[in-house]
Amino acid sequence: MATVRRNRVELKELVSYLAANLVDEPDTVRVREMQNGDSVILEVSVAPDDMGKVIGRHGRVARAIRTVTKAAAARQGRRAMVEIVE
Repeated sequence: MATVRRNRVELKELVSYLAANLVDEPDTVRVREMQNGDSVILEVSVAPDDMGKVIGRHGRVARAIRTVTKAAAARQGRRAMVEIVE
C-alpha cells in the first residue's frame, strides 16, 4: 500500500495505488504532483482504454478517489485536488 511516514500517507502514492488497482494496464498509471503552499494538485493519467475504469459510471469511481485523497490530506492539514487527464 502507500508509504506511511510518521503517520503521514504520501498522497501521490495513495492515488497511484488506487488507480493502478483499478486498471488493466497498471504500468501506464502516472501521477504528477504539483504543490502550492498547503494544497496539492494530483494529475492522474492512464491508458486511453482504462480511462473509463478510473472515471466510472457517472464519475462515481473518480469521486471516490477524490474523497479518499481529500480525507487523507485533511488529516495532514492540507488540501488536495485530483484531476484525471488524458
